[in-house]
Amino acid sequence: MTISERVKTWGLRGALALPERAQRLIGGPPVVRDGQTLATDTQLMLRMQRLAREPGAETLPIPDGRRAILRHSAMTAGTQPVGGVGALTVAGRPARLYAPSPVVEEGRSPVSKPPQSTHRPLLLFFHGGGFMYGDLDSHDATCRFLAERAGVQVLAIDYRLGPEEPFPAAYDDALAAHRWVVDHADELGADPARIAVGGDSAGGNLAAVVAIEAARAGLPLAFQLLIYPATDAVRDTESAAMFAEGFYLTKAFMDLANASYIGATDPRDPRVSPAYADLPAGLAPAYVATAGFDPLRDEGEAYARKLADAGVEVELRRFPDQIHGFFNVVGVGRTSRAAIAEIAVKLKAALA
Repeated sequence: MTISERVKTWGLRGALALPERAQRLIGGPPVVRDGQTLATDTQLMLRMQRLAREPGAETLPIPDGRRAILRHSAMTAGTQPVGGVGALTVAGRPARLYAPSPVVEEGRSPVSKPPQSTHRPLLLFFHGGGFMYGDLDSHDATCRFLAERAGVQVLAIDYRLGPEEPFPAAYDDALAAHRWVVDHADELGADPARIAVGGDSAGGNLAAVVAIEAARAGLPLAFQLLIYPATDAVRDTESAAMFAEGFYLTKAFMDLANASYIGATDPRDPRVSPAYADLPAGLAPAYVATAGFDPLRDEGEAYARKLADAGVEVELRRFPDQIHGFFNVVGVGRTSRAAIAEIAVKLKAALA
């Protein structure tokens, strides 16, 4: 991180640690859209991004955009403790396994980590980034937070990205990763009956299609954690139009993502857009989280309704004051971290 980047990071962290009243004075009048009020700390963060003239990743060449995404993630990551982190290869792809810290019982020493033979819950995680950005580092802090707060192992996959590796590369990698986890559950110390799949944005898309294919193939899957998932690449929704500019995720970003990953593929292909899939019986229960100020809000909520109509057990939770990307804002501010903590509680309960 350069000196300039460090100064921006310190400034952001300092501003987002201020009392809400002070943040309101700096951030300006409340932003209200569609009956929702943007979180004060999020509004301030967006304003500081504009004042710093921080370019959107989609305005840069792909390699520079990837570095920008990593920079944005690092600025909001903070230091997140976790029991352990290990590198491994999953179905030919780099991966990172996060283990929660030992449980501390009141009046006792920390409980030892369970032996390798003990089966534990595991979340197979796919990062967001429009199928063209993101990697193991961009979502490292969030994976640490989820592992620690939910008390589950988190296995993050570095799947192939467009435009170098367009569809169906990420789709194939995601399915292969899930099958690998099922086949190697004992090595991972994972309970086959408590394997979950999850992700944010593009990663939520991959988690959704993995859940569909797992049900069709009869592979074990206990839960799907879908964080503002990209479910409909056609994107003809009110939220896509209403929040197309000014709330981090832009129409230009989404158009570039479609061009880089989907290309000439029909955007209604169910492997690209699970909104158009014929849902099989036996789909895993789902938790779908959306953000009020997110272009993807309506398609994520429509997919939750589609799951419910198919008889799937679904909990839909809109965080009305949040923007797309809040899942990475775990180390600064208050409202995004609180939302992620709530999500971790749901994950823990689902795999208990």
